Amino acid sequence: MTAYDAIARLYDPWSRSVTEDVEFYVDLAREAGGPVVELGVGTGRIALPTAAAGIPVIGVDSSPGMLEVCRAEAEAAGVAHLLDLRVGDLREPPVAERVQLVTCPFRAYLHLADDVERLRALRAARELLLPGGLLAFDVFEPGSEDVEETHARWLEREPGIFERADWDTGARTLTLSVRGDSGGTTMVLSWISPLEWRALLERAGFEVEACYGWFDRRPHAGGEDSVWLARRPEEPS
Repeated sequence: MTAYDAIARLYDPWSRSVTEDVEFYVDLAREAGGPVVELGVGTGRIALPTAAAGIPVIGVDSSPGMLEVCRAEAEAAGVAHLLDLRVGDLREPPVAERVQLVTCPFRAYLHLADDVERLRALRAARELLLPGGLLAFDVFEPGSEDVEETHARWLEREPGIFERADWDTGARTLTLSVRGDSGGTTMVLSWISPLEWRALLERAGFEVEACYGWFDRRPHAGGEDSVWLARRPEEPS
């Protein structure tokens, strides 16, 4: 059981205001043409609109509970035939297929605790890609103002859903707690700087194509969020 199983029914109400990344990832899927591998697919916040655009998605998540919700939502939306949902880990996805696009939305790589795990996950993502294929993901590095405003406080994120952030800027970890009527959980997220992400991507065998500061593709200029596009090089002829 994962931290997300405890909030599988709470997750969609908790994250309902997060919409800014959907069009970005769906557009990438349209450009790639599918199928797309989505790592950390969760309840299908990105995968369902991707499937609604007619693009097949292989969705991997470590939480059976989240996948159960995703499967039900896909049935209700009439796109279940375009979703192939699999229980698995970011570091070792159960995917034999090779695709043009792998995505890891909504900061899912922050669940990786250290550079060993990050490098393993990035190399695993690279192995899923055809030569010339693209990995897209987003992460964050918190600013001091965000830490000061939220540290050790229960805040109402959505009606009846509360969130608490306990920051350790020395260890660069965030202990995030969520609670609501249908469940509660606590998880630990770990962050690194954009420079460190770039170095890891290069070590994993990627060519960094872009690092954006937001989903509108503005250049990264030192803000909290970074959105990455990294390509598996074409094989030498």
